[in-house]
Amino acid sequence: MDVSIILVNYKTERLLLAAIESVIEKSQGFFYEIIVADNHSGDDSGRIIAQKTWPVQITYIPLDDNLGFGRANNEGIRIATGRYVFLLNTDTLLINNAIKTMVDYMDGHLSVGICGGNLYDQQMRPVHSFARMPSIFDEICELSLGIIPKITEGKNRGFNHTGRPKRVGYITGADMMIRRTALDAAGWFDPDFFMYYEEVELTGRIKKLGYQVVSIPQAKIIHYESLSSGSSENKIRMRMKSRRIYFDKVHGVRYRHAADFLFLANLVIRFFLFQTLGYAERATNYRTQYRIFKSCNE
Repeated sequence: MDVSIILVNYKTERLLLAAIESVIEKSQGFFYEIIVADNHSGDDSGRIIAQKTWPVQITYIPLDDNLGFGRANNEGIRIATGRYVFLLNTDTLLINNAIKTMVDYMDGHLSVGICGGNLYDQQMRPVHSFARMPSIFDEICELSLGIIPKITEGKNRGFNHTGRPKRVGYITGADMMIRRTALDAAGWFDPDFFMYYEEVELTGRIKKLGYQVVSIPQAKIIHYESLSSGSSENKIRMRMKSRRIYFDKVHGVRYRHAADFLFLANLVIRFFLFQTLGYAERATNYRTQYRIFKSCNE
């Protein structure tokens, strides 16, 4: 088996089925299986998948509780048989034979442990596909109101406009292909993360083994962001909690305190800037992030 494609479902029945059909329609030239780990959704996705005749093997794993992103993926990884594990969000649609493009690249570049494609929204506009590894330097870049990233990365911040493979910090978990031998050597997803930062933490462990992480722009996927993770405030809260776990685990508490100081300074500066400029909605967003951050760290 070349690829085990794992989708984690949580009450996204319609999106899940569309994503599966997209994979089947666009994927050819390699052998793959599809594994659905269902986070106790209570929807009809399992019944529909079981009743329909599919041209590929689809395994449905009903979980007894909502385990979150990483732990649910671990359940899929446990039974996966592919040389590569491809984590795919349910709110995605393949534009081209993206998975084969990534398989071919990984087969030809044994030093690469993780790769991913370029993500687009419904209007084919670029969306977040990768980023730098979180660090104090990253917080300083944010504090510069984007000036430092514009100098160092240009328009290729978070999306690969170069037309060629590019080494990056980490690939977003929406379309993350991982070499199985690297995954087993580094260990699977850390169960302490419920959602957010789990793919970043795993990427760091794989990088420590000497593997590279690469963005493959020829692999193109639509990502309907924010359609499967609840309310905005709930997402912010989960992200803030996972951020704290990540920095404590990877860099230590003192490092995290320094990063937190810069992070809060960035929120305050942006709040007052957008408030002054009359962008009330954006100012409110930063004020909300500040409030939630403080509540998560009290």
